Amino acid sequence: MSIKITRRSAVLGLTSTLATPALLSAQQYVPSQPAAQRRNASSFVTQDWRDHFDTLGKGVIVADTSSRALHYWNAEGTDYRVYPTSVPMTDELTKRGYTKIVRKKVGPTWTPTKSMRERDPSLPEFMEAGAGNPLGTHAMYLSWPAYLIHGTHDTRKIGRRSSSGCIGLYNEKIAELFAITPVGTQVRVL
Repeated sequence: MSIKITRRSAVLGLTSTLATPALLSAQQYVPSQPAAQRRNASSFVTQDWRDHFDTLGKGVIVADTSSRALHYWNAEGTDYRVYPTSVPMTDELTKRGYTKIVRKKVGPTWTPTKSMRERDPSLPEFMEAGAGNPLGTHAMYLSWPAYLIHGTHDTRKIGRRSSSGCIGLYNEKIAELFAITPVGTQVRVL
């Protein structure tokens, strides 16, 4: 009995052999794996606005830096949305607590803070709105100076510790959130 090995069967055999370890490791994924070992993925933790605020007021946002997710509820509590986010690079850069949206801007300009420029002297003193601007297409300013909820043009940052203190969303998601979030919305950063 003679077995004819064609180029096609050799390639298919090699491909299935190489793919087997990847398939096996994918089957070994453990959801309870510590967050520090996960890569660029949000592991949303369910939130309830009542655990953080007495009333909805104009609406509420809970930015959960541990699960890298932003939770939004409208003033009536009928619209609940969850967005994946980027979060501050380190705990030292993370301001936690209660604040609110005090201003909104489409096409924000960017002025890096003094501490940002000390960490990275190559940063510009000022940047106009546009494709290279790290604040993306929309920004919502918090009552804490220099802290924002904003978009990003660099989609690799979402789901990661990558900001200098702000909460970042995909540009299309910040545009959606921007449209439904009034100035005065209560915010809690966990």
